[in-house]
Amino acid sequence: MTDHRLSDDEPQSTAYGRRVGERLRSIRRQKRLSLQDVEANSAQEFKASVLGAYERGERAISVPRLQRLARFYNVPVDQLLPPDEGPDFDGADVIDLTDRRAERPVEKLAIDLTRLDEIRGPDAEMLTRYLAMIQVQRQDFNGRVLTVR
Repeated sequence: MTDHRLSDDEPQSTAYGRRVGERLRSIRRQKRLSLQDVEANSAQEFKASVLGAYERGERAISVPRLQRLARFYNVPVDQLLPPDEGPDFDGADVIDLTDRRAERPVEKLAIDLTRLDEIRGPDAEMLTRYLAMIQVQRQDFNGRVLTVR
């Protein structure tokens, strides 16, 4: 078995590993799972101690394992990785969504995603795909309720 520990002589790798770990922890917490829950629910495929080491950036996760973890969390694999902010990143495609001032109050619509899973048919499939795109854009994978305005 190969040891994928991050070494301190590679500062960029170490920083990236920590950012990957932050994403892994964020997704797990959005799913409201503890490290022990993940271990138990994955039939011990993802040991709590190893997953914790990934989340702290102490160990590097392999691509196949990352894919299996994404499947377990039911999220696209790219959502387990931090956004690309490499040397060629100029931010041109980034839209600032922090200004939330509105001229008038906007009503919110809460969509029960668990009930939506029970509905069948082409309209339900289309709505499910659309809402999944919103979840990816927001990086919101709690999987229970989605609020839109």
